[in-house]
Amino acid sequence: MKKIFLFMMFLMLPLAVSAKVKVVGTLPVFASIAREVGGERVEVSRLVRPNQDPHFLDAKPTFVVALSQADLLLHGGLELEIGWLPPIVVQARNPKINPNTPGNVDLSQGNHLLEISQGKVDRSLGDVHPMGNPHTWFSPNNVKVMAVNISQHLSALDPEGKAYYAERLKTFVAALNQKIQQWEQQTAGFKGKKVITYHKSLSYFTDWTGLEVIDTVEPKPGIPPSSKHVDELLSEISNSQVKAILMESFYPSKVPEYLAEKAHIPLVQIPSDVGDEGTKGYFELMDRFIEKIKGAL
Repeated sequence: MKKIFLFMMFLMLPLAVSAKVKVVGTLPVFASIAREVGGERVEVSRLVRPNQDPHFLDAKPTFVVALSQADLLLHGGLELEIGWLPPIVVQARNPKINPNTPGNVDLSQGNHLLEISQGKVDRSLGDVHPMGNPHTWFSPNNVKVMAVNISQHLSALDPEGKAYYAERLKTFVAALNQKIQQWEQQTAGFKGKKVITYHKSLSYFTDWTGLEVIDTVEPKPGIPPSSKHVDELLSEISNSQVKAILMESFYPSKVPEYLAEKAHIPLVQIPSDVGDEGTKGYFELMDRFIEKIKGAL
């Protein structure tokens, strides 16, 4: 009887060893970084599709199911997903990923933040994020901080994999540092060039590369442009020698196309996240970003 028991335990051992940490990232880019750091010890999924606006999302029952089974939830923080994520977390009834628990990971922590609001903020200002601009992953230096954050949380959940996660983190950061050197050489000519963006989502990229954003197609974050604002933009483009209009693929293109045609400047539609335009990871996303903008400038 004892031999049978030991044999059954032996059969069950591989199942226990192969159990992976279940990670859910709200955005594809967060899931991509988690795969780089977690490797074979994690099972990663994402909620937002590559071509969706992360601010405004219709929650699906599948999101609740995914979060109910998650060991780790990675989100952008700074109220990026405030309109749809909190109710899903409540419905998931998973104490592992509740706010202020080790399984609920705010990836903005430790980032260099821009556009932190000063003074009173209300809805009349549009979709403002008072704690800072939440699109932090468009700075590769912030992505290094995110990778460290993910590695630390994975190690806490899976202590046996600590050395594995540390080695993969080291490899990822080394590769990212090399890419940063390459990207900084490629964007050396961006400094001081004036552009217009659709939304304030590219602030970290423009701050890092030296591009100067003189205005946005949205008069206020999340507010569609009026005809008056469009006329003002045309005047600004002419007076400020704007070189291009930049926008992610999920924003409506009618007004930016009109502005580009009237002002005779290029409209650059850039991939919104990992997976858009076939990009397979963060490096490819930034490569495509820089390639398209450099071609326009």
